[in-house]
Amino acid sequence: MAEEQNQDTILSPEEAASAQFQIQKLYTKDVSFELPNAPQIFQENGQADVKMSLSQRVEDLGDNLHEVVLTVTVTATVDEKTAYLAEVAQAGIFLIGGFEEQATHAVINTLCPNTLFPYARQTIATLVGDGGFPPLTLQPVNFDQLYAQRMQQMMQE
Repeated sequence: MAEEQNQDTILSPEEAASAQFQIQKLYTKDVSFELPNAPQIFQENGQADVKMSLSQRVEDLGDNLHEVVLTVTVTATVDEKTAYLAEVAQAGIFLIGGFEEQATHAVINTLCPNTLFPYARQTIATLVGDGGFPPLTLQPVNFDQLYAQRMQQMMQE
C-alpha cells in the first residue's frame, strides 16, 4: 500500500528527464522600513509584539520563465504603538518546465518561496538591526505545508 502511495509522487523517467527548475536571477524588488514613533519608541520599556505576514505574486514571463515575488511584512508594536514596520519584496526569475500544470503550480508555490524566504529574512534582520532594535530572527516557514492546507481548503469549497 505504501509503495502505491509513493508511486503517485514520483515522476516517471520521461517526466524527470524533461523537468527543469533553474534559478535565473534573485533580487530584492522593494524594501521599506518605517519608524513612525521614533525617537519616543526607544524610551518604551514594554516587550515588542512582532507579527509577520506573507504574500506572493507570480508573473508568467513566457518560455517557461516565471517571476515570483515573495513579500514579507513584519510589524512590531510596543504598548499598542508601532515600533517599526519592515517590508521586503524578494523576487526571483525561475525557469520551470517539463512539469504537468499541477506540478508546476506546486513548484511555484513551494520551491520558489522556499528559495526566496532566506534572502528576505536576512534583509529584514539587517533592517531591524540597523533601525536600532535587537536582532530579529524570523523562524522558517513551511511553504509545503501552507500550500497543502490551501489546496485542501480549495477542495472543501
